[in-house]
Amino acid sequence: MNHDKTVSPFNWRRGLLSIGTGLLLLQTAACSFAGSEDAVVIAPPVQDEVVSNGGEETAVFAGGCFWGVQGVFQHVKGVKNAVSGYTGGAATTAQYEQVGDGNTGHAESVQVTFDPSQVSYGKLLQIFFSVAHNPTELNRQGPDSGTQYRSALFPQSPAQEKVAQAYIAQLDAAHSFSQPIVTRVETGKSFYPAESYHQNFLTLHPNHPYIVVNDLPKVDQLHKLFDGQYSNEPVLVKNTL
Repeated sequence: MNHDKTVSPFNWRRGLLSIGTGLLLLQTAACSFAGSEDAVVIAPPVQDEVVSNGGEETAVFAGGCFWGVQGVFQHVKGVKNAVSGYTGGAATTAQYEQVGDGNTGHAESVQVTFDPSQVSYGKLLQIFFSVAHNPTELNRQGPDSGTQYRSALFPQSPAQEKVAQAYIAQLDAAHSFSQPIVTRVETGKSFYPAESYHQNFLTLHPNHPYIVVNDLPKVDQLHKLFDGQYSNEPVLVKNTL
């Protein structure tokens, strides 16, 4: 969330969490230089997981600031929980201040628990690529830059990995985006929940300048493009993490 390269993305974002009036005005001005990416209409995956009629499944997505990614998936029917966190690095560095330095290997990510009989992994991928972020931006998303904001998928099973790889190839072959997809598929990585103040951030702070400019438009686009999968009431993280 940095527009001045002399200031680190982390320091600028930490400033966003302050509530001082003067800083809030500064935040609003800074946010005016950014904006949510327009959603892209894309085809669903040709290859998807076999529909299951029982149990729940988890999937982990990284697409820039986890506030918006979490907010989008919390409005998807069939999603039972969506938790903001960190994936890609060690447990000892899964903390906001360290991840913000961009040297931990972690990406801000969201762990989605879903009912595959209501929404498939493939459908979640379609929403992820279409609405939740721009998969053609390398190591950044909008105003946020650094490897911690990379586009990445963290498959939780060989089946998910196969579907993810196939869908990326499908979208690239169809030239669904103006640039090649840079989303990484990273296996064998553990997810660590983020601090409690990051959970449900979009819902709890709908008037926050960053949310207004960058993330609320994504929820609106979800409603417009995926009306059948859209839930007006978000599924919120209930426990303090």
